[in-house]
Amino acid sequence: MRTALYLRVSTDKQETENQAICLREFAARQGWEIVNEYCDYESGSKSDRSAFRQMFEDASRRKFDLLLFWALDRLSREGVLETLQHLNRLTSHGIGWRSFTEQFFDSCGPFRDAVIAIMATLAKQERVKRSERTKAGLARVKAAGKALGRPRLLNVNHAAEIARLRSQGLSSRAIGRELGISARSVGRLAAA
Repeated sequence: MRTALYLRVSTDKQETENQAICLREFAARQGWEIVNEYCDYESGSKSDRSAFRQMFEDASRRKFDLLLFWALDRLSREGVLETLQHLNRLTSHGIGWRSFTEQFFDSCGPFRDAVIAIMATLAKQERVKRSERTKAGLARVKAAGKALGRPRLLNVNHAAEIARLRSQGLSSRAIGRELGISARSVGRLAAA
């Protein structure tokens, strides 16, 4: 089986060699051929990591069959939802994945469906919690008297100016450029 290793540490002052040695030995015991090693020296809290991006690029081209990583937190620390999305993305490319230290995180193992179901449930809970935090923050800001959303565009001068420019035969887009507003706003103000 063509296997790729994903290695990550949080800073360039740390080494990935401990992970690499164990993963190489494990792959060799399984009879898997290591075709690439992707190594990042930065936080796993974001997915904009060069080796991480390259790994997904190669996965989309089926350059390997299985991704082996030390632990799920080495792959991603972005949260349950994002991590599940990364694993689903690998699966959608036909790539299996396996955590070395967490044997239950194995796309090929007998607990695959159960683990994914649990992770999907946790991801849903994380979405609900984020939504609740957002709503609470918006309620707090609103209670403090701050206006939410885009500022209203109800300028009477704009309406008169729109009528004048329309009489000259200008389009909504041209009027919008002239007044510094969108063509949609021009139409809304003209109808008011």
